[in-house]
Amino acid sequence: MKYLFINSVAGIGSTGRLAAEKCRELMREGNECVLAYGRDKANCDDVPTVRIGSDLGVRVHGAMSRILDNQGFGSRAATRRFLDWVRQYDPDVIWLHNVHGYYIHIGELFSYLKTCGREIRWTLHDCWSFTGHCAYFDYVGCEKWKTGCHDCPQKRAYPASLFLDNSRKNYETKRELFTGIPNLTIITPSRWLAELVKQSYLRDYPVEVVYNTINTEIFQPTPGDFRQKHGLEGKTILLGVASVWDGRKGLKDFTALASRLDETYKIVLVGLSLKQIRELPGSILAMTRTNSPRQLAEIYTTADVFVNPTYEENYPTVNLEARACGTSVVCYDTGGSRETLGPSDICVPKGDLEALLQGIRTAAGRKE
Repeated sequence: MKYLFINSVAGIGSTGRLAAEKCRELMREGNECVLAYGRDKANCDDVPTVRIGSDLGVRVHGAMSRILDNQGFGSRAATRRFLDWVRQYDPDVIWLHNVHGYYIHIGELFSYLKTCGREIRWTLHDCWSFTGHCAYFDYVGCEKWKTGCHDCPQKRAYPASLFLDNSRKNYETKRELFTGIPNLTIITPSRWLAELVKQSYLRDYPVEVVYNTINTEIFQPTPGDFRQKHGLEGKTILLGVASVWDGRKGLKDFTALASRLDETYKIVLVGLSLKQIRELPGSILAMTRTNSPRQLAEIYTTADVFVNPTYEENYPTVNLEARACGTSVVCYDTGGSRETLGPSDICVPKGDLEALLQGIRTAAGRKE
């Protein structure tokens, strides 16, 4: 069988690692795979890849989206060139992951999918496929996506629009494009997201819940010198990891925790921008993103507790990665987060900082 995977990134970030790992799994079974991506690539030289568009194309598409609120409707020429390549490659199965991310024209792509006659699978990592703008709506408690988006309360959230609110038109156009595709199966990594899909305009498709997996040959207890290198001997390390830190990931909650914990604790955050690092209190050890899974596994292993105070989430693979490295998880009861936990992990009500603190102390006490 010939498989074509399509995702915004390849080999990095949670979705990029998942797509690359699925390619490896299928290739071990004797299948042929290509992973098409639009932005960044790393850690997947063993997986055949093809890029959709260019850095310049991504920047232009992103600029259009910020002005016109039309994420997914740039990169037309790049998408047409890519689809010409797809016709030559002639895959048996086309497996979509994230089709947002400023790299592909969804009108061109889904018009092709409706007529190509191939088996289509679509793994959803968020809610963007059935909203008029946002990737998540829990943070503001919005339910317009059930009947028709308009006057988006999260216009400035990813994919941010600085001026126009095009959510009504986006919703209608995406509904037209994304429905009525023969041989399409939707895959969700959590029961939580599956239930949302069944309430959306995608409800007529078959939905399968397939939990994300991680590469446990990489994410396993990995000793290293992280604690010594950063002078953290004798400290209880509380770790947070994200590809992009924003309000919904709970960055402010970590700042609040830092002001309430004594000096025996040390918060370590990975994945921050340089601007965020400058703005955080000095009591937090702040780091930019690492594209080295081996280094990340070492940091997970060193931590005493992995803390994930995210307010919007599907099925956080960071929880899986931390657990695989032998570190307990304390998180908010958000989206499919509870579905990632083991018996010794702790899930507390979303936004309850006191409960989060108690959970951290309980988990840290177990580590001792």
